[in-house]
Amino acid sequence: MKNLKDLTAVILCGGKGLRIGELTAKVPKPLIEIGSKPILWHVMKIFACQGVKRFILCLGYRGKHIRDYFRKENKEGWDIRCINTGVDSLKSRRILQVEHLIKTDNFFLAYGDDVADININKLLSFHLQLKPYVTITTVRMSSDFGIVKTDNKHFVTEFSEKPVLNEWINGGFMVMNKKVFDYLDEGELEKDIFNKFAKLEKICAYKHNGSWKAMNTLKDYMELNRMWKQKQAFWNLWERKK
Repeated sequence: MKNLKDLTAVILCGGKGLRIGELTAKVPKPLIEIGSKPILWHVMKIFACQGVKRFILCLGYRGKHIRDYFRKENKEGWDIRCINTGVDSLKSRRILQVEHLIKTDNFFLAYGDDVADININKLLSFHLQLKPYVTITTVRMSSDFGIVKTDNKHFVTEFSEKPVLNEWINGGFMVMNKKVFDYLDEGELEKDIFNKFAKLEKICAYKHNGSWKAMNTLKDYMELNRMWKQKQAFWNLWERKK
């Protein structure tokens, strides 16, 4: 297997983060802090504590803030390349712009606001075994609402408070083969390119049964900070290694 330290993690952190409200008025979403560190740092730390310490950050909205942060705060000594990929670029175009920096057949891709207790070594092994163009990590998410079940007479039979749903969603933490660069100018990443790969049978799903959470809303931000403060941060894999 390819040594993890030889691989690069490309992280998409150029979006405007409009759904999270006022928190992005002064800083880009990836710099919003969980505890005393930006959510982007937490994502990078998930990789770094498992051996991946080379990062390419695809910047966009307020990207200079992210560049300046890591110029001053890269105390871990990670190999970080910050690339301005445009404020309004599609994700696919952001990735295409860093092609020249990828020196291996495969690389990781992550979103700058998702955290998980994922084993990236197992993810990579899965990808190398099946050899698709892309492997995405899929997760099952909990409903934001309670579920009410009824019988055929309209009587309520059960209340289920925010159950885990049966469907799987894309949780990020992907592995890509460099062959994807031949397709990235053909449209939007998930809608167009991933659907094309599905028809070609070139995209696989690694089912992660552990914990995962995205920071999309103010509620998510508050929940992540609560978990961090109460030492319930499932993604804090680096503390588990001590």
